[in-house]
Amino acid sequence: MTKSLISLDQYSPLGNLDAYTHWANQIPMLTAEEEDDLAKRWHYEQDLDAARQLTLSHLRFVIKIARNYMGYGLSEGDLIQEGNIGLMKAIKRFDPAHGVRLVTFAVHWVKAEIHEFVLKNWRIVKMATTKAQRKLFFNLRSQKKRLGWFTDQEVKDVAETLGVTPKDVMQMEARLHHVDVTFDAPTDDDDTVAFAPSQYLEDHSGNPLLQLENQDRAMLGQQGLYHALDVLDDRARDILQRRWLNEDKATLHELAAEYKVSAERIRQLEQQAMKKLKAALTEAA
Repeated sequence: MTKSLISLDQYSPLGNLDAYTHWANQIPMLTAEEEDDLAKRWHYEQDLDAARQLTLSHLRFVIKIARNYMGYGLSEGDLIQEGNIGLMKAIKRFDPAHGVRLVTFAVHWVKAEIHEFVLKNWRIVKMATTKAQRKLFFNLRSQKKRLGWFTDQEVKDVAETLGVTPKDVMQMEARLHHVDVTFDAPTDDDDTVAFAPSQYLEDHSGNPLLQLENQDRAMLGQQGLYHALDVLDDRARDILQRRWLNEDKATLHELAAEYKVSAERIRQLEQQAMKKLKAALTEAA
């Protein structure tokens, strides 16, 4: 068995991001032979020390990728951390029999974890859920040749380049220009009045008067419905009751079999009963 290539005693971070980056860059990179040996030890023998060495030797690779996502206003440390999770997932699934270097295999997993982190944390409301939206979110800004909104021709060019529709481009462009607004007004010391939804959106659900009015309205509506049903004959009332009011609703064919008529006849009776019911409710109102 190959001896350990990396010693944790020799390489240990000092507690801040700069120190971590310096520490990661000091860890020797593996040769193809060393990487293959470690990958086989982990894949076939579940050697945790081999997995640890594969992880440590690729931390600089994660840092490099994470720095490409610094324009989203998120902490570099958090981006690196998510990238490291992707790296460990890649190592867990890496099969040396495929004949590729780990870095080639891992790049997808590292970016996938960082992408998911950015999408969850860049806005309160998730920005992209479909494949086309994700592609646009991470590529739209790099496609812009100038500041400001896209022209119609630029929209068409970007859509063609990224393989999406012009409508997708316009929707993502609008989303990227939106900003989150705090629900409550900021608690600043100055007298500046800032927009806050809490100042304009009033919750009436806890108003006792409105609750009582809603209860009375519901009760009167229910009473009116039952009084209106009295204008119908027994068959029409039964059809409406079982088609619309019962929890387990009957089908047209079930009622047709019971009344020994066609399903179309049941539908006609249902429509006629509905018209009578509507007229009775209108008259009562």
